[in-house]
Amino acid sequence: MILIKNGRVIDPKTRLDEVTDIVIENDKIVTIGKQDENAEYEQVIDASGCIVAPGLIDVHVHFRDPGFTYKEDIQTGSLAAAAGGFTTVVCMANTKPVIDNVDTLRELLERAKTLPIKMLQASAVSKGLKGEELVDFQAMKDAGAIGFTDDGIPMMNVSKLKQAMELAKECNMPISLHEEDPSFIDAPGVNKGEISAKLGYGGASHLAEDVMVARDVMIALETGASVDIQHISSGYSVDLVRFARERGADVVAEASPHHFSLNEEAVLKHGTLARMNPPLRTEWDRQKIIEGLKDDTITIIATDHAPHSAEEKAKSLGQAPSGIIGLETSLALGVTNLVKAGHLTMMQLLEKMTFNPAKLYHLEQGSIEAGKPADLVIFNADEQFTVDKFYSKSSNSPFVGENLYGKIKYTICDGKVVFEN
Repeated sequence: MILIKNGRVIDPKTRLDEVTDIVIENDKIVTIGKQDENAEYEQVIDASGCIVAPGLIDVHVHFRDPGFTYKEDIQTGSLAAAAGGFTTVVCMANTKPVIDNVDTLRELLERAKTLPIKMLQASAVSKGLKGEELVDFQAMKDAGAIGFTDDGIPMMNVSKLKQAMELAKECNMPISLHEEDPSFIDAPGVNKGEISAKLGYGGASHLAEDVMVARDVMIALETGASVDIQHISSGYSVDLVRFARERGADVVAEASPHHFSLNEEAVLKHGTLARMNPPLRTEWDRQKIIEGLKDDTITIIATDHAPHSAEEKAKSLGQAPSGIIGLETSLALGVTNLVKAGHLTMMQLLEKMTFNPAKLYHLEQGSIEAGKPADLVIFNADEQFTVDKFYSKSSNSPFVGENLYGKIKYTICDGKVVFEN
């Protein structure tokens, strides 16, 4: 048994927020409440001055396995997740081969059983991510997929998208959408505006996102499907999601830490380390994302953890791949830029990183309750640290050198300490 004592236990599901103790036995939480410290435990963790929360859940990561393991693999990805306080992640399907068939899915999930955290896998929506032939939704669900996404590539065929939403609804599973219409992208990764003009770089207009979100939230309203708008970046798209949710659409939106922490000017400072799809947009857009987080239009924070090699990111702005790693800085960016800045309470931040992601994917984890999985993170919200090293195989982050609040002390998954700092 493990005793975690004197921590400020925050559980968004039950709204618990008090200094108390937790007892773990095997892989389950058995007791929440003050304990006899003289009883015998295999391990005692003194969490005084720290927050004890459900293990973080990230519904949008790329572990690049199979096919691109020079960037990341499931082992290094899971270590990065544990270091960031995550006990559950959902991997995207844009690997090589694509996760669009039962055999590839089962092989990957079998390897995931050896990992220190829970690695779940989304299926592609379409074969080869081509947006033409849909995968066998029921077969992929039966084989262990927990959702569907062609992340990285937008679904341009509207009739296929509507059919995919209907199939996902039949399976009672979410479908997650990457919203960028290529018609409004002159060059990807940088917002089309003052900064792109200054750089002489074409850029990607907010229209690329807005027209897709407008289309898809209305199809979601019609079909009743559970739809996740991934890495929302445009302020107008935040308004569109709010409009659909107010009318009863089962639509959620993810905000990535980089989109609520940075704006397009970061490209001038960080170059390709600030190139991402969708791009960092204006300060107005950033503030609209924060507004959406505050009023629960945006209910999930997800990293879009996207590792790339140093050689790839060293290329020119037009040739480097888009994306940054995010697992090891996500909680700290939320603490620093949302909680310390007065936008969200700690309960609200943790709800968007634990209970709400669990609810989207119908997971039993994501709360602190007796009988539930012993998946926990212990962190000091008032302790600063400098971002300087990563457990990820890659280090493509614009936050290197930043001083952030929210140092992870322990990550516990299924009753085992998988990270200790």
